[in-house]
Amino acid sequence: MSTETIDLKTKLLADFQVRESLMNGEASSAFHQKKRAAIHRFEELGFPTVRNEEWKYSNVKELISESYHFNADSSLQLADLQDLRIPEQVANILYFVNGQYKPELSSIVSSTEKIIIDSLQNAYKQNPELVNRYFNELTDESEAFTALNTAFTLDGLFIHVPDNQVVEQPVILRFISDAREENVASQPRNIIVVGKNAQVKVAEAFRTLGEQRSFTNAVTEIFVERDAHVEYYKVQNESENAYHIGTTQVNMKDKSHFYAGTVTLNGKFTRNNLNIALDGEYCDAHMYGLYFPDGSQHVDNHTIADHRKPNSESNELYKGILRDKSKGVFNGKIFVREDAQKTNAFQSCKNIVLSTEASMNTKPQLEIFADDVKCSHGTTTGQIDEEALFYMRSRGISKNEAMSLLMYAFCADVISQIKIDSIREYLENVIAEKLSKK
Repeated sequence: MSTETIDLKTKLLADFQVRESLMNGEASSAFHQKKRAAIHRFEELGFPTVRNEEWKYSNVKELISESYHFNADSSLQLADLQDLRIPEQVANILYFVNGQYKPELSSIVSSTEKIIIDSLQNAYKQNPELVNRYFNELTDESEAFTALNTAFTLDGLFIHVPDNQVVEQPVILRFISDAREENVASQPRNIIVVGKNAQVKVAEAFRTLGEQRSFTNAVTEIFVERDAHVEYYKVQNESENAYHIGTTQVNMKDKSHFYAGTVTLNGKFTRNNLNIALDGEYCDAHMYGLYFPDGSQHVDNHTIADHRKPNSESNELYKGILRDKSKGVFNGKIFVREDAQKTNAFQSCKNIVLSTEASMNTKPQLEIFADDVKCSHGTTTGQIDEEALFYMRSRGISKNEAMSLLMYAFCADVISQIKIDSIREYLENVIAEKLSKK
């Protein structure tokens, strides 16, 4: 094990002990006991290495060799964020800077009868039993970064949509890393509880200011009750010095619907874990992903569709375009448990590699323990369609423009699935610009 790894791990363990020593009576709470168990688990696991099968193609050595200021204070004002804003819309918009909730930058427009939106820190102060009921109930503590997030949870978002409520305005979370003066790190924790027959749209957007290094280790737990409809989007457009590890855990009950779109536009190292448990009958889950690494960027998408009950369906489509010396990873798992008869599960990963120095590693996995199912998975990695390119050039279109059009068309069936208009329009513009650069 490298000296750098030991230093960061030791520092984090020492930081936890210091924080715990300042808690007085709160250290005995059920909430903190979960955090204490998580730090012990992190101590056992340590940071993953490439010898860990789940991290075989994603080396975090460079990430953990840096020092970071966790949850650093920031003087960021709304004016500083103008260039990072998504086009205006009527929405609940919440800002987190270096992991800390900023109410002065945020705007909540939905009625409290429709939805409860609060920072995790404040929600816990107001109703500790409610928050503790859901906190860390879905996470997999065999993942070191998830355990680390649990142990150091300070703030994030708590959403509760009561039964039968339809929230018209989306909830948009904007996580900003202010790395203008120093290396910064944050570990936001989000809990989203959507009641029976309720509906909501939630989007997480991650951006960076400044040229110093940033590290985000985010965890989101989403509870989708019976007959509920949830749309969840994640957009990453961070800096060339940004490290991002994000884990989203979803649990679905009978006749619920969950819809996810994950788009990675920029960042030095990105790992997205999306784990969905279809824990009810007649569930319907959709997962869409898009990624565009270039330079020496690294993007790793790990997904799980875990079918636990009969008569449910999952559908997954991930697409990537890789340039320069970039690296991509896709590991998609489908589990069909013994009781999950009449499951339909489909998975596809398609990639275009535009450079001989770029690489894409894919590992679709299908484990079926039931006999009355329809399941398929597949992956393709290749270059641009030369026949289509020749056809377009023969019609007077330049090579660069023709390639941009073909690549945009390749992305279109994922972009079109973004159902929040302002986010889709933003992505259309950013992606078109990104594809036309080279």
